[in-house]
Amino acid sequence: MSASTIAIATISTPQPARAEQLTLENLVQQAASKDPATAQEAIAKLRDFKNVGVDAFWKTYQSELPNNPQLRASLDAICQQKDCDASRLYWYKDLETAKAASKETGKPILSLRLLGNLNDELSCANSRFFRTALYPNAAVSQLLRDRFILHWQSERPVPKVTIDFGDGRKLEQTLTGNSIHYILDSEGRPIDAVPGLYSPQVFITNLKSAESVFQSLRGTNGDLDLRREILTKYHRDRYAKLAENWQADLTRLRLPLQPLLPLTVTDPKASAMLASRLTIGKAMVELPTLSRTNGEPLAEFTTTSQFSKLSDENWARLARLYQNRVYLDRGSLNIMQRKLSPTASMPTVVSSFERAIAQDTVRNEYVFHAQIHNWFANGEFMDSDPAVFVALNRRVYDQLFLTPASDPWLGLVNENVYSGISKVN
Repeated sequence: MSASTIAIATISTPQPARAEQLTLENLVQQAASKDPATAQEAIAKLRDFKNVGVDAFWKTYQSELPNNPQLRASLDAICQQKDCDASRLYWYKDLETAKAASKETGKPILSLRLLGNLNDELSCANSRFFRTALYPNAAVSQLLRDRFILHWQSERPVPKVTIDFGDGRKLEQTLTGNSIHYILDSEGRPIDAVPGLYSPQVFITNLKSAESVFQSLRGTNGDLDLRREILTKYHRDRYAKLAENWQADLTRLRLPLQPLLPLTVTDPKASAMLASRLTIGKAMVELPTLSRTNGEPLAEFTTTSQFSKLSDENWARLARLYQNRVYLDRGSLNIMQRKLSPTASMPTVVSSFERAIAQDTVRNEYVFHAQIHNWFANGEFMDSDPAVFVALNRRVYDQLFLTPASDPWLGLVNENVYSGISKVN
């Protein structure tokens, strides 16, 4: 072969990559178009590039995104997540496609269930907090991009209330709802679940633990008995460690010792008030409105949790044991600053939010996550049928989050209280 032939061959090999790069550049420019049809078509094609498409758009407009709502909306559409400029996370909307990606990459699936949609400003409160405290966190976003396939699905629409002040100003907010991250294998079967809002640091710890189990399960070569053995041991060990920490924390606070396991709700009755009381961050946002619209007495829920003998005051004391481990990084602070009123005190808001995150973290671990570990440790939700994921999710929303599918009103309508309004349909 002549030298000229070798040179031609060497030059020609990178051409497909260059053509793809030109395509990406064109699509990025078109996705930022002010013509809706052009932008929509380009955004759909950029989603086919997955994380590469997200990164290409973000790198091109990085300096403009903070002050350009239109560009942020385009990136959100590519990611299918609101405020994606802070996290750069690509989310699948279809579980079957996510499963295929998991099989191809050897990564576990992180599947989020929420009320509303992750790409809407007004999804449920906890999912909004995920977009503030978790996804923009540098360590969290890097972990999710590198080691997980991300998927989200709406559990049901999120209830909203609008207050019209009569002068053109309107206040709109959500009323109830909770969110949960499931770690799934490549067949869509549950390995673990991280319920509700956590500090970034504990969220990362939980995800890494579940990912290590996923990798162990990949080595079972379809042996269902071995799979069950690995999962059972993992959840028994995790539950035992939680129980040990629980007793140690009660001792440190000089509180009476009590079992870790919460009360089991076998016949759930939806109550938006009680559901909000189970989470501190959500309660701060929702209870002021709920207490005026729901017809249930607030005092009924302010002293003790249905799931534990600890009072709210003692939960707060317990959370303070871990407060120094809860901190928001610059990515989260930037999102908060963008959404706050100009007259708000940033230090005050951040401090209050971090305290709420600390309380939610300990409650979610000692109440919700403990119960989930116990279910798995007792051999539940381990069938090879992927439908077991549906059953687990139903149990979580029915018995832990107290928002059962059997109540279309999510506990917001009390049929035994006269309202003077014709019956709802």
